[in-house]
Amino acid sequence: MELELLNEQGQAASKYDAPETVFGRAYNEDLIHQIVVAYQANARQGTRAQKDREQVKHSTKKPFKQKGTGRARAGMTSSPLWRGGGRIFPNMPDENFTQKINKKMYRAGMASIFSQLVREGRLAVVDSLKVDSPKTKALAAKFKAMNLESVLVIAEEVDENLYLASRNLVNVLVVEPRYADPLSLVHYKKVLVTKGAVDKLKEMFA
Repeated sequence: MELELLNEQGQAASKYDAPETVFGRAYNEDLIHQIVVAYQANARQGTRAQKDREQVKHSTKKPFKQKGTGRARAGMTSSPLWRGGGRIFPNMPDENFTQKINKKMYRAGMASIFSQLVREGRLAVVDSLKVDSPKTKALAAKFKAMNLESVLVIAEEVDENLYLASRNLVNVLVVEPRYADPLSLVHYKKVLVTKGAVDKLKEMFA
């Protein structure tokens, strides 16, 4: 499998041989959807809470007499049928949203995403990506010269200078191969992978 090898100006200088097992897989839309949804679900936190009929502020006094009013009988104002009453099945803080994805499925789904990015022309390889100082302006100028606005960079190693220079760029994310996630791969318009990162991706997803 041959991938585009970009130069400093963002132009395709040559081709780079990449493993078919990672960058030449068939497109599996259902599997990709499943791992993206599972990734988002596993990132959710149980921070929402609602009150049941015991927890809402109420009185245990009977609102009105049992018979003779023409209304439906009621025992207390905390009934879920009443305005201000408790919820029947309230959302609780300890609710678990996690979804399990088998390792084999995850590896196949990630390889399918990488392969589809190649087919769409959204993935390319660079020799390396390094900056001499932790200056955001310098890294922004480098991406501008390569005509990249929204880019995910997968580098074999993210040093301190590269991390500090990239963290304030809104549409730029620089990660190591082990931190590449399916949502980011789908979200960013362009994905740059360094040569060293290609070998690590082969070990992880081949």
